[in-house]
Amino acid sequence: MSRVSAPERQEAPVESPFTLSCSLARERPGDAVRQVRWLDVQNQTLLTYQPGQTDSVSGQQHVELAPAPKDSSAITIRRVGFRDEGCYTCIFDLLPSGSQQGTTCLTVTCEDHKRAVLSCSYGLPEKVQQVVWSHSPGRGEAQEVASFARRSDPMVEPPYQGRVWLSASLSHSQLTLQPVAVPDEGCYTCLFHTTLGGPRSATVCLDTYVLPKPQVSYRTTSPGVVEANCSCVSRPPAEIVWNVERDNRTLGPPVSTQTAQGDGTTLVVSTLTVRAGLLKDVSIKCLVHHRGLESAIAVAMNTKSQSPPNPYPSQSPPNPYPSQSPPNPYPSQSPPNLYPSQSPPNPYPSQSPLVFSGLLSSPLVSSRLL
Repeated sequence: MSRVSAPERQEAPVESPFTLSCSLARERPGDAVRQVRWLDVQNQTLLTYQPGQTDSVSGQQHVELAPAPKDSSAITIRRVGFRDEGCYTCIFDLLPSGSQQGTTCLTVTCEDHKRAVLSCSYGLPEKVQQVVWSHSPGRGEAQEVASFARRSDPMVEPPYQGRVWLSASLSHSQLTLQPVAVPDEGCYTCLFHTTLGGPRSATVCLDTYVLPKPQVSYRTTSPGVVEANCSCVSRPPAEIVWNVERDNRTLGPPVSTQTAQGDGTTLVVSTLTVRAGLLKDVSIKCLVHHRGLESAIAVAMNTKSQSPPNPYPSQSPPNPYPSQSPPNPYPSQSPPNLYPSQSPPNPYPSQSPLVFSGLLSSPLVSSRLL
């Protein structure tokens, strides 16, 4: 039987485009793909098309069909928002064997110190008297964050004032957090007080990721023995492994320790003991894996590169002008000055030369819809 495969879980940065994909593995050569369908997190049709027929594409405005190999399908969400978080279904309608489907789930992330917008909607705003947002930390009781009632202005509770804003709407309520920080982790509940059937609510949860910035050091503990340490602080704790290039001259497996920090992060230290001669022969790398990273961070403890060998080990390189100094290309004068009346022009006249710098990583916040 044919089957559809897709990444089990993916992460997408908020307010950026992101592509979802799936692929079909055919077990019956006679199967033909009649149609491909994508369903959104509410199991509503997101996009449909017939392969090879560009005019057959139809779907919601915020998504588009993306290029994909044969027997694969891809769609791009033009601008990811927290409303896009959840699980998507990719369906291949096959003839004659029937439909096959796969599922991929999307987590939306945003950088710390940036903005996160949480939203919920109610279809009968005329029946809503008030909307209230509350925050439930991982441990502790729920706290009211903000509220908006008919014929009043949005109200934000004192602990959240200055970094939390609430829209003045009883139909589509938006809670904005800026800047997002680690203490914002937890679940947020949007509660509509209505005159029709009592309160209605929805909940969205934020998971906070502090990405690791690993450091490597080593010291000699005894003659011929070196202790290598790789450490990093992150949330949740990172996993550290060692990569010793094609060699097994380590003195036992690495030893790891974890120490909780006061800000909710965890310090992880991995110690590897090796023979000193190994440092000169092979490359030793510390690999740090973290839930918020697409791939591991690799930090080399040493390099095998050395200065190039001297082709004249017992003497200085031969002088190509043994009886004299090298010829002066300007025998009767000094070399010409390209800027005779002034100093060379500064390519940055109003500032110092441009220096590019960047952070290795930054904390992230992700959300999951309940």
